[in-house]
Amino acid sequence: MKTPTHQAWNPTSWQTRPAQQQPTYRDRAALDAVVGQLAKLPPVVVSWEIENLREQLAAAQRGERFLLQGGDCAESFDDCESDKITKRLKILLQMSLVLTHAMKRPIIRLGRMAGQYAKPRSADTETRDGVTLPSYRGDIVNHADFTPESREPDPKLLLRGYERAALTLNFIRALIDGGFADLHHPEYWDLGFVGHAELKGEYERIVSSVADGLEFFETISGKEVHQALRAEFFASHEALVLHYEQAQTRFIPRQNRWYNLSTHMPWIGMRTAQIGGAHVEYCRGISNPVGVKIGAAMDAGWLQELVTTLNPQNIPGKLALIHRFGAKDVEASLPKAIQAVRATGHSVLWICDPMHGNTETSQSGLKTRRFENITRELDLSFRIHNELGSHLGGVHIELTGEDVTECTGGARGLSDMDLQRAYKSTVDPRLNYEQSLELAMLIGEKARAPQRRRQA
Repeated sequence: MKTPTHQAWNPTSWQTRPAQQQPTYRDRAALDAVVGQLAKLPPVVVSWEIENLREQLAAAQRGERFLLQGGDCAESFDDCESDKITKRLKILLQMSLVLTHAMKRPIIRLGRMAGQYAKPRSADTETRDGVTLPSYRGDIVNHADFTPESREPDPKLLLRGYERAALTLNFIRALIDGGFADLHHPEYWDLGFVGHAELKGEYERIVSSVADGLEFFETISGKEVHQALRAEFFASHEALVLHYEQAQTRFIPRQNRWYNLSTHMPWIGMRTAQIGGAHVEYCRGISNPVGVKIGAAMDAGWLQELVTTLNPQNIPGKLALIHRFGAKDVEASLPKAIQAVRATGHSVLWICDPMHGNTETSQSGLKTRRFENITRELDLSFRIHNELGSHLGGVHIELTGEDVTECTGGARGLSDMDLQRAYKSTVDPRLNYEQSLELAMLIGEKARAPQRRRQA
């Protein structure tokens, strides 16, 4: 296998490589001024939090923990509201409670939030009624309104993205520090789900079981289970707009390493994962755990070079491969990917993204995903990893804590006709809170199946 050769790395070395999916800023001086300002502002996260996450991801690689990564396809600046942030946190906490109960192991909570403001696009421009304008690339780049002014990339939006990321994560920290995520009181996390959904009984049984378990332990020990009182929470986003990531990249002397302090775990999408490209160049130099989306178009050689380039020292918890093949391709593609990585001698954290490979267009013209295809890809992924002696250590889900109708199926049996009732996403369809919690219950069941077979 070819071993890549690299120049000396620094936070700007990515600028010497081909950079895909980057906005074109007309005023370079304005961009440089914003990047300089961002570089002086306090970081959104700190290095010890990042190292804590890496250690937990290493445990997930070993099968000792499980990763739940979830949130919006693309955050909106307008969604930086206490109620909406709280709802997203609630559904992730609910899902993690269900998974903890089913798997009997700690769950790592990693939000697609506090920085997920940019999205890759299939084309640089969009044409409507004979008018061609730059594509909408997320609130950190430009605005969704189809006007020349709105679609012009504005470097000042990088500052607004930083501000909203910091506000979002600090609010989450305040909620958790204030006891919002106390496992003694999971009833605080109610989203209205348990009042009417078909899965009401099962969720209430899980909540009761957790409460009884904590009470029993504290009774016999004579003290509170302090380590279980608070649920840790980490943030992640796609490291797409590289000027933003560069600006928040700092050298930490006591660690003697570089860190991206805009998030705990950045990831690289399929469209920007080229060997020799700017995104891989940037991510190879930071000490954060890094995720990479992989699909059917990624052959063995490409995948192997990514693994050895992004984690040459084979550090546990450093590299996560997020496979997103789709239900129809996972059986053919996932075994090849597992075998390719195994041939490198490197260990990675395998994560299943059952969303992106299952996107389709409804009869009404709206992008959607079928719940049955999402669950099928998850089911097949668990089975394939188990059969090949590998380990699926996490899931990556696009979801919201709101009552949207963007994905069909689930316990309520949403159809294509239901989509227009509450379709709010400006980019990709998300699971609503009921579908998300139902999925968590199904994931817990699938994760338990191999263990039950070993015990039989």
